Amino acid sequence: MRTIAVINQKGGCGKTTISLNLASALAAIGKKTLLVDMDPQSHCAVGLAVPEEQIAHSIYDILAGTAGSSKLKLSDILWQIADNFELAPSNMDLIAFEQQMSTTLDRENCLKTILATVSEFYDYVIIDCPPSVSLLTFNALRASDDVIVPVDTGYFSLHGLSKQLETLDLMSKQCNQQINVMVLASMYDVRTKMAREILGELKKHFESKMFTTIINFNTKLKEAASLGQPVREYDPTSKGCKDFQALAAELVATDAKTTRHQAVNSISQQLNAISSSAHELLAEMKPQSSQEFKFVEETQPLAVEQTSDEIQLVETTSKKLEAKLADFYGYRQQGSVITFSTLYPRAKTVQIAGDFNSWQPEKTQLKRVAENGQWQTDMPIKAGSYHYRLVVDGQW
Repeated sequence: MRTIAVINQKGGCGKTTISLNLASALAAIGKKTLLVDMDPQSHCAVGLAVPEEQIAHSIYDILAGTAGSSKLKLSDILWQIADNFELAPSNMDLIAFEQQMSTTLDRENCLKTILATVSEFYDYVIIDCPPSVSLLTFNALRASDDVIVPVDTGYFSLHGLSKQLETLDLMSKQCNQQINVMVLASMYDVRTKMAREILGELKKHFESKMFTTIINFNTKLKEAASLGQPVREYDPTSKGCKDFQALAAELVATDAKTTRHQAVNSISQQLNAISSSAHELLAEMKPQSSQEFKFVEETQPLAVEQTSDEIQLVETTSKKLEAKLADFYGYRQQGSVITFSTLYPRAKTVQIAGDFNSWQPEKTQLKRVAENGQWQTDMPIKAGSYHYRLVVDGQW
């Protein structure tokens, strides 16, 4: 049985989304998978449509029972989500766990002890951790062979990564425990320059400590969670589903004991170096202010070709990429006119609803301007700040 904790001290970086969709993807390829929710907010149950009022017992009852005479077993609290996929849900009672166990010996090993009793029944255990350094987090780390640290492509998540690696380094020294630590880029939006630059910096600083799989920003992931489904069930053809299929395949490929043993030793020996890399990366990307960011641009300067009667500027590949992205995604401003562009090859209608048209999509239709499925419209809009959404074939 391989136990994996999904952890980052920073909230909002997609831990629960990654936990439940990775568990679902592993189950889909025949791996018996248990998802353990160690976050008192109980978001795993919400994201999998488990009614809170029907959760009679949670992981709290099992953890607390290790210090008492409770006869509850882990199997007594499990919910079957799908074939090969079970959930050990949490609830708000978990908040009291740390205080209740304050005088209990070996309290950091409660979860490890519990999971040892079911090791023969599962191939994988995925642990969704709270966004904090607490006894709950420590229990998850002590029980795990591997740690996935999700990092969304934003400055403050990099700060969380730096802090998290410091925590892992400290725990490794205190417990003499070897953990395979891997960084996972999540919520990546290729359309934004900031995201592309941060992803490049992550790859440069962490190299082999990163998954090659990237979890892209995908609205289907949020839609699936809002309906209480893994994205594999909600939309198996979506980019979000394919990302998690790739992540599961990459994870399974490292199952060989010899490969994992070498990886664990390598990471354990280099935790200090990884943490240092995080600090260096953070230092390079200090924000100018709370709302404005400045990033190191690593593009080549424009090349200059001298001819007999003219000097010709040749654009670099990165500049061409910026232009192509601007053509297909988002908006650009020319004076008081905003040009909206998007790419939907199979769409029949594309509309925009926003603050500027009272959220009535029928007022603003985009026109198909190219055979490749590019849609576009120009709108005169007064200066200001606006929110908007695309409506494609009637779907927001």
